[in-house]
Order: sequence, then C-alpha cells, then structure tokens
Amino acid sequence: MSYQLSAVVADVELLREQTVDLDHAVLAALRQDFALLPITPQLVEELTGGLPDFASGEPSAEHPFQLVLSPALAGDGSRSQRGDRRAAPELSQVLAGWSREGPVAYLEAEFAGGLGHQSAVVWLGGEVSWGPCFDGALDRPRTEWPINGALARLGVEPGPWIDPFAELGLHLERDTAGWLAHGRRGLSADYWDELADEWELRQSGQHQQPHRPGPVGDWGIS
Repeated sequence: MSYQLSAVVADVELLREQTVDLDHAVLAALRQDFALLPITPQLVEELTGGLPDFASGEPSAEHPFQLVLSPALAGDGSRSQRGDRRAAPELSQVLAGWSREGPVAYLEAEFAGGLGHQSAVVWLGGEVSWGPCFDGALDRPRTEWPINGALARLGVEPGPWIDPFAELGLHLERDTAGWLAHGRRGLSADYWDELADEWELRQSGQHQQPHRPGPVGDWGIS
C-alpha cells in the first residue's frame, strides 16, 4: 500500500488565522489541537503567484524535498523539471512568515512496497529553526525519523500511540486527496476509531433487541 504526504502542520489556530482568506486552503484536523494543510498546486499558486516547481531526480540529503520551497532548501544544484525557472521560490518565505506566530513544519513522505523516504523542516520566529532533515532508510530509532523530529519541535506530546506521527493521526489518510476530503468533511482525527466503536456498539447484544419494548409474544416467548 502506498503513502504520500506533502503538507504543512502547525497549531490549528495559527493555520486557521493564516489561511482564512485563501480559496484553496483546506485544514484537516489532527490530535492535540494541531492541523494539517495539504499542499496543492492551486494553493502554492495562491500563496506565491506561481505554480510549484519540483526538483529533478529522487530526494536525497542534499536535495531533501520534491517540492521546491526555495533554492536554498532545494539545494544549490537543483534544477526544476521546467528548467532553471523556479515559479515558487517564495513558499519558504511565506511559511517563515507564518512561523512568527508559532512553529510551522513542512513534511514530505512517500512510500510504496516498503520503500520510501521522509523529509521535514521547521520554521520558528521567521527563520528555519530545524532541518531540513531527510531519511531514505528509516533504520534509526523512530524518534530520529525526520517527521517525528519535526513534530517534537512543534510541541507534540507523547501519548498512547507509537510515535508522534501516529499520535497526531498522520497515518489516517494515504495521500493529498484523502487529506482534502478529510478536511472538507470536517472529520476528526479519531473519525475511524469512532466508526469502529459505533460498529461494535451496533453488534452488541442490546442492539440485537427491538428498538422499543413490545408484547412478550413479539419476542417469541409464549
């Protein structure tokens, strides 16, 4: 099963304030009062005035992101799939500006058939405060994985889930389309657990009985 992520994560109120006037911003609820903002070409164009650029080649430690956030974060030698022109080099500046109100993280991940990578960077106070960090093996302790490292710096607290990634609910949707649907439907991060609880409740003994009491004979008892 594949997994793809290209999103900004930050405090829900911070993201709500920064995106309230944007036509293409969709916020998806996470746990612990965080939210996820899926990054789409339409949103990048609305934020920067230009369509997004993507780095050629596979992500690496030198070029950690597929989406070109800025020349510096893409790597000095990165070339766009449309040549040297980078239509959205200011996206990192936009996110840095948001971070004056609190930490903001940009997260990327892509997995298929057990292989993949993670990348992350965090801004705070108008500048990069951590990263960019890339990992294409994920053979280190989970706390050192890029996304978990970024989430810890956002202030995600430990909980019953295995790591910050699962604690916030980043496993709930598999791609950008899923997160857009999640946000547009106003789903909570516990939506799937709530569905499972509802299903179990309906399967319980009391829900196998009639909805209202009836004559004893109606229950097949003479």
